[in-house]
Amino acid sequence: MLNKTPLWKYLMVIFVIAIAALYASPNLYGEDHAIQISAGRNATVTMQTLQQVEDDLQQANIQTKSVVLDNEQILIRVADSETQLVARELLDSKMGKDYYVAMNLAPDTPKWLESLGGEPIKLGLDLRGGVHFLMEVDMNLAIAKSMEDLVGNFRTSLREEGIRYRTVRQLDEGVEVQFRDQQTLDDGLAFLKKRNPDLLFNEQDNLMLMVTMSEAKLAETRDYAVKQNITIMRNRVNQLGVAEPLIQRQGADRIVVQLPGIQDTARAKEILNATATLDFRLVDSEHDVRSALDGRVPPGSQIVNDQKGVPYLLEKKVMMSGNHIIDASSSFDENGRPQVNISVDSEGGNKMSMGTKGNIGKPMATVFIEYKPLPERDENDKPVFEKVEEIISVATIQARLGGGGFRITGLDSPQEAQNLALLLRAGALIAPIQIVEERTVGPSLGQENIDLGMQAIVWGFALVLIFMAVYYRKFGLVANFALATNLVMIVGIMSMIPGATLTLPGMAGIVLTVGMAVDANVLIFERIREEMRDGRGPQQSIHQGYDSAFSTILDANITTLIAAIILFAIGTGSIKGFSITLAIGIVTSMFTAIVVTRVIINGLWGGKRLDKLSI
Repeated sequence: MLNKTPLWKYLMVIFVIAIAALYASPNLYGEDHAIQISAGRNATVTMQTLQQVEDDLQQANIQTKSVVLDNEQILIRVADSETQLVARELLDSKMGKDYYVAMNLAPDTPKWLESLGGEPIKLGLDLRGGVHFLMEVDMNLAIAKSMEDLVGNFRTSLREEGIRYRTVRQLDEGVEVQFRDQQTLDDGLAFLKKRNPDLLFNEQDNLMLMVTMSEAKLAETRDYAVKQNITIMRNRVNQLGVAEPLIQRQGADRIVVQLPGIQDTARAKEILNATATLDFRLVDSEHDVRSALDGRVPPGSQIVNDQKGVPYLLEKKVMMSGNHIIDASSSFDENGRPQVNISVDSEGGNKMSMGTKGNIGKPMATVFIEYKPLPERDENDKPVFEKVEEIISVATIQARLGGGGFRITGLDSPQEAQNLALLLRAGALIAPIQIVEERTVGPSLGQENIDLGMQAIVWGFALVLIFMAVYYRKFGLVANFALATNLVMIVGIMSMIPGATLTLPGMAGIVLTVGMAVDANVLIFERIREEMRDGRGPQQSIHQGYDSAFSTILDANITTLIAAIILFAIGTGSIKGFSITLAIGIVTSMFTAIVVTRVIINGLWGGKRLDKLSI
């Protein structure tokens, strides 16, 4: 008999709708005002820290919903924004500069739902509020650092090739190599040209060879600096617990950073400025650090203090920079002492192998380098940075390091090993950055956008419901149920997709799919009416109506889906937000309009003797 649906289809539809409703439900619980406390580079968050925070809040008579320690961060939930501000000011003064105390919004999802992976839709900056930064990469220092790497590469490669040279030094305009005689200059020039085809070589007087970068090499260096900084900044922000940041390139040397939900601009700056570089350098054991402190610093060495202010005399030559590190983890050595295991890329492995080959038993320092922006700018209106160096670890080289990785020992505690691993794992910036523009999007503006967007969805939804119920009667009520199911499925899928963010244009995409979702049912119902006008019975009309309209619906939706995919592929920011909700809405509307309504109609009218249809 026509229009009979097998049991498995009923179960499939019920299962899909139930799963969508389950994962859409976290959006009903809203968010709490929260304060997030995370440790800086020289601190840790422990149960003792948690107890201190609870005591400080209790003494100040600040009421909290909960105070929990999770993933090395403390999250404090409070009732309203006023309490949030008071609590943040208190904890900011109590915790000191070694901790990040930032205001945030935390989902109020029940624990049982969180255990199933249920989370509310992540809202973009235009809906949730937060901070927006435009950051500029210092390309001069990026090129200078690349030149510095060339100095080390030239020394190593010429030494391995057996070509004797006098000096290799870095100048403002490039790298200068001085040879011992004309023959070695010719050999060195031929060798370096072969290994570095993208560099320019110019012979000068006094057996000098000036090496500069070609325009193509300069462009590649600048492009790599921006791309690598974006990757490292994203890792650092994620490591520090900022949810769903947007970090993307803008122009040749600028990066846009958006942190939804972060209401404290000053703390957001600290999070971003925590990024820095790392170098591995040998301790100069042949000279006395006390003589260096008296002003007799040997050439090729410099004084660098550790975190406690203890001075060390380090060689200026960098064995390996932190941008070669792939991964790092903390563990214990065979004697139960803390250590950090480091994995590096092939180039970094070769550099570390050559650097440690003849230095077994000597101390090696891990140097943390931070570039702090100064108020003034240079003659090209570019930012000026002050270089600040600090030793975070000094360990003895136990064996020749290289290959896929090595380990750092000599650490004071397991927590220090964990902090160092975290820092190394997050990576090192190729060049320093400076914030050139900042904007704070208040939560009130975000709430206004949400309210207006919700009004558009509700009004559009209501008008479509009324039209369908009046014009198509009982069949219209079935379409209305499918339309409501479609909205639930869009919200549920958006909540399930990792990284999906709802923006204001995304809400426009949902409004658009409301009309598109019912359009398929209009086509089906009109075909059913045509079949009935041609004299076919109700069951035959239903069957022919769905079969005849299917190809038209499929063609129309596939072309729109292709457009949405293209928008997502080539668009940025708000365009991507619109295309995501549009694509999801197209898929769910086809399912609800064709499958869900067919199952319901077959369940209500299928297989029965009917004289007419309420359509």
